[in-house]
Amino acid sequence: MINEQLIRPNSIVVVGGSNNIRKPGGNLLHNLIKGKFAGKLYVVNPREEIVQGVKSYHSVDDIPATELAVLAIPAAFCVDTVKVLAAEKGVKAFIIISAGFGEQTHEGAIAEERIIDIANEYGASVIGPNCIGLVNSYHHSVFTSPVPELHLDGVDLISSSGGTALFVMEAAMLKGLRFNSLWSVGNARQIGVEDVLAYMDRHFNPETDSKIKLIYVEFIKDPDRLLYHASSLIEKGCKIAAIKSGTTESGSRAASSHTGAIASSDSAVEALFRKAGIVRCYSREELATVAGAFYLKEMQGKNFAIVTHAGGPAVILSDALSKGGLMVPPLNEDVAAELRAKLLPGAATSNPIDILGTGTANDLEIAIDYCENRFDEANAIAVIFGSTGLGKISDALEVIHRKMESCRKPIFPILPSIINASEEVNAFIQKGHVNFSDEVELATAVSRIINTPKPACNIVDSAGVDVHRIRQIIDNTDETGYLKPETVQALFAAAGIEMVREVVTADKKEILENAPQIGFPLVAKVVGPVHKSDIGGVVLNIKSEQHLSLEFDRLMKLPDAQAVMIQPMLKGQELFVGGKYEERFGHVVLCGLGGIFVEVLQDVASGLAPLSMNEAMSMIRSLRAYKIIKGTRGQQGIDRQKFAEVIVRLSILLRYANEIKEMDINPLLATDKGIVAVDARVRLEK
Repeated sequence: MINEQLIRPNSIVVVGGSNNIRKPGGNLLHNLIKGKFAGKLYVVNPREEIVQGVKSYHSVDDIPATELAVLAIPAAFCVDTVKVLAAEKGVKAFIIISAGFGEQTHEGAIAEERIIDIANEYGASVIGPNCIGLVNSYHHSVFTSPVPELHLDGVDLISSSGGTALFVMEAAMLKGLRFNSLWSVGNARQIGVEDVLAYMDRHFNPETDSKIKLIYVEFIKDPDRLLYHASSLIEKGCKIAAIKSGTTESGSRAASSHTGAIASSDSAVEALFRKAGIVRCYSREELATVAGAFYLKEMQGKNFAIVTHAGGPAVILSDALSKGGLMVPPLNEDVAAELRAKLLPGAATSNPIDILGTGTANDLEIAIDYCENRFDEANAIAVIFGSTGLGKISDALEVIHRKMESCRKPIFPILPSIINASEEVNAFIQKGHVNFSDEVELATAVSRIINTPKPACNIVDSAGVDVHRIRQIIDNTDETGYLKPETVQALFAAAGIEMVREVVTADKKEILENAPQIGFPLVAKVVGPVHKSDIGGVVLNIKSEQHLSLEFDRLMKLPDAQAVMIQPMLKGQELFVGGKYEERFGHVVLCGLGGIFVEVLQDVASGLAPLSMNEAMSMIRSLRAYKIIKGTRGQQGIDRQKFAEVIVRLSILLRYANEIKEMDINPLLATDKGIVAVDARVRLEK
């Protein structure tokens, strides 16, 4: 619950404020004073009468009525302090920077819960505990430094970790990034990342609010809420980038000891972010670089023009862009020749455009103008310009500044000379620009942005899936664990997913009688063991009844064998589609190449059920194997529309059958006649 007293308090008390600015309470008070808090400011310190020029009270019992309290005292005293402030002093908002709660001990978790109970009883907001505080244009209630100068067009940073927030700010400020607010939610017992996003979404004003949100989150408490409000903000014109940590066993252990967080699987996080339209980052530098790219004009394609006076970084950038799925197309030969004639002898103009180390600011301006007006294929311009230490580059940076203001195409400034030309680069940043000092960091950031899909539509067509029939099958089955083949077939029929014709029986006579109808050559598989291939439970290319008879006898002798399945022997591209139920997230749907490639290549895309056709197509295009799926080197591609349709149908099946905890179709076979499920496993838990 976020209220007005937390955002815009008329009065603040710092409990534990001191004259020592090297202590949290002292530096927090110092930041409030330096930030020119306009309301009434009080301090509670039992040993001081005046603290940093502010009257100090010896006890919270003595202070006047106050709206916001910031606690910088040992955890053991926090519960009683909150009780007095909420019940007797009318405090409606708390920022608790104290640590030693649920992130450390069971007793601390109980104290934390008691604080929240008290706050909820009196209708108060609580940030923390175990946080660095809150910074906005009204008050700087944070005990760390630096506190960035705030701007309305700056970014909003929401972080589970105070230290991470601080280090993200440092990285971002070096790039010229501005800030509008900082929310450090700590243990997030009452107010978490989802609550802050919800508040920003509900109160969003496109004229005055920041349109860039950065998130560092260790525990996603309510994925549906995060999805809804992140998508809503993005649809209102915002851009959001986030790091989610704690997706591995060791990361989970570290997160648990830090904020008491619980891990989410990486595929679930990836699926959630893709559905919401959140750009996923993996480091603080990457998050800051993505935010810097957000500030620039939006690219309308994937093609870059590169202008430089240093050939090597341009080559590095070209490689990095290509690896990220972006392109550096050649400039038209006639236009390139025309441009070459206007530059110094030896200049390269094919793209990258190298004006040479002796190129002037005028040469730079000519090259940028050609990229803007004569290079139709280019959607953006990267300008790499540094200093050798032999002279000033102010004129060149002034050209970049003017062109960033006037060109319709976004210009990405890569100014690597942060020592040789620190004065000039800082002056450039002071004009409101960002600087990307490393070309690979920039390429990675832009590729993450370009390859992140737009938020998915909340309304998903049932695509002809018979939901009623699916529920009937699930409700009426007594099976647990892996379902029998006939039950799987019934579910797939209801979902409209075509399965290869098959016969399943433990009767040898029945198998031999049905084999001619299935048609030789055929495949025989043991039914019962989960990993059939590992124990020799799959036999291909059976061409006669005699061969089938021998293999039937062998298969039925395998451990846990219950029956034998026969199917026609089909040829085609093996694909994979699957799903797994994740607590709080729902079903994560996966797709990729099938067969052994799923485990060997680990090239799998994920999405959150239910999926739309656009989401399914985006998942397919995000695969590294997409060139194979599309068709390459003379090989025919598969029917991608049909593949996407199977993914969508599977996602809807899972959406209405939460009892299904695991499912995979491997292989899903793409032939010249269509796409059929060849082998499937479905695990049910009621």
